[in-house]
Amino acid sequence: MANTSWMERLKQRWKLESISQVIIVLIVFACTGFTVLGIKKPILQFLAGENGNTTLASILYYIFILPLYNVILLGYGFLLGQFTFFWEFEKRSVGRIISAFRKTKK
Repeated sequence: MANTSWMERLKQRWKLESISQVIIVLIVFACTGFTVLGIKKPILQFLAGENGNTTLASILYYIFILPLYNVILLGYGFLLGQFTFFWEFEKRSVGRIISAFRKTKK
């Protein structure tokens, strides 16, 4: 396994069929990240007016950006033909979050 490339390891971990599919998944993550980065300033300005960077606006931004990030991720996944992968990815992520909250309640 020492000679296995990082792309091959991602392919195995994510249970993908080809290296090109790994590349598309990485592109989807990158596009989603750049989109979230690009909409941060307008969202902060909407929440806080001209100042655009108050503590309250920042807190609200981080609360709202998580579900928005997930929607954007699914959108790019759909556009690039990887919706099924990202839908399963989202279900696993939400499941982990829910189980973490259940553990803290006990």
